[in-house]
Amino acid sequence: MINYREVSLWKDVKPKEWNDWHWQLANRITDIDTLSQVIALTPEEKKALNDDLLELRMAITPYYATLMDPNDINCPIRMQAVPTSAERDTAEEDFHDPLAEDRYAPVPGFVHRYPDRGILLVTDQCSMYCRFCTRRRFAGEIDRPKSREEMQAAIDYIEKTEALRDILITGGDPLTIEDNNLEWLLRSLRRIPHVEIIRIGTRVPAVMPQRITGTRVPAVMPQRITRSLVSMLRQFHPLWINVHFNHPKEITPYSTRALNMLADAGIPLGNQSVLLRGINDCPYIFKELFHKLLVNRVRPYYIYQCDLSRGISHFRTSVGKGIEIIEALRGHTTGMAVPTFVIDAPGGGGKIPVMPNYVLAQGERRIVLRNFEGTITVYTEPENAGSHCHGCKEICMRQSVSSGGGVSELLEGSRLQLEPQELKREERRHQWMEEKAQPQNTPDAQRPIPAGKDK
Repeated sequence: MINYREVSLWKDVKPKEWNDWHWQLANRITDIDTLSQVIALTPEEKKALNDDLLELRMAITPYYATLMDPNDINCPIRMQAVPTSAERDTAEEDFHDPLAEDRYAPVPGFVHRYPDRGILLVTDQCSMYCRFCTRRRFAGEIDRPKSREEMQAAIDYIEKTEALRDILITGGDPLTIEDNNLEWLLRSLRRIPHVEIIRIGTRVPAVMPQRITGTRVPAVMPQRITRSLVSMLRQFHPLWINVHFNHPKEITPYSTRALNMLADAGIPLGNQSVLLRGINDCPYIFKELFHKLLVNRVRPYYIYQCDLSRGISHFRTSVGKGIEIIEALRGHTTGMAVPTFVIDAPGGGGKIPVMPNYVLAQGERRIVLRNFEGTITVYTEPENAGSHCHGCKEICMRQSVSSGGGVSELLEGSRLQLEPQELKREERRHQWMEEKAQPQNTPDAQRPIPAGKDK
């Protein structure tokens, strides 16, 4: 991290301005001339920035720009922020909307994919547009939050859908919304009796921590929480925040202060990282990142396999690389530092955990396991391995009503099988049924069948 005053562009900027999130947002780097005053651009970067074919425009906060190495094109911070011509390449497997969020939006701005939780998209604006963004189909189009009138339809849907108990507020980045509008939204959700948990997904602590820390310089900030965004958020517990750090270089005194303020307000913090080729596809990078996050009371939550969005195929690694990273973490550091590696299934199938295989064999009563060292051991199950649930009938009945189906229904015994929607044998059966239902007009069909004859 460089001192911002060493950059000629910002040499006259006062600390009060630098630490004001409105200033950071208003002075984002959005063009080649400004960026060239901060880093030494390569011909390839210049070509990309002069190209109108980029689907996602560039916007980099001055703060995040100070984390970039001005001379190293392979700087992991720079690669996340500066466009390249590789974004124009579209792979055969790419999708405009890889997670089918638009398909599963019963009302504009709300995605209902899982049975008991949903995603509330409240803005298309981010403080910085990450080059690997999965929602690049709409991110940064108008750079503004949705109006209260626009969000009301989603709130009404949540209110009438009693199965929804967990709402994730995201976008864009919801922490780019002004305090009064964010407070209105949180208050509207908290009034709904069946909404138990509210979550916020944000990249702000990594790319614009001034939104949380305020206008004071980190070194002289008092420990008490002042009237600010944080003190507003703490009114709406249980409130959880998922932050997004991809590399240890993103942990700075500014981001550390922001995370500490959120944690001091009693807000549980989790981290979601994206596995990115050439940026963090190394077990040691993730281990260092997760250790730094834990020190700041942030629990590593997910590592995402990079989605199949158009224009980001150059960031994708093999799935095997993610499994390798989990293998290198499990047993080699505290379990709190081991997230779940997931693939968000294309087509809206949801998050699927992909983990190393620790079960080697399974018999009638014995399971053969291996540990992180390669030690092979056996676990013996009880002779009467059946589970008998007592004292929870009311809970079981209540939860089963809101069950989302799937494999759990097979385990509960309420279904015998799950079938794909489009089976050839089912198509044939429906065709036969339709043929049988059609009236028979031939004379032979109208004659009674003689006794003793097969039909």
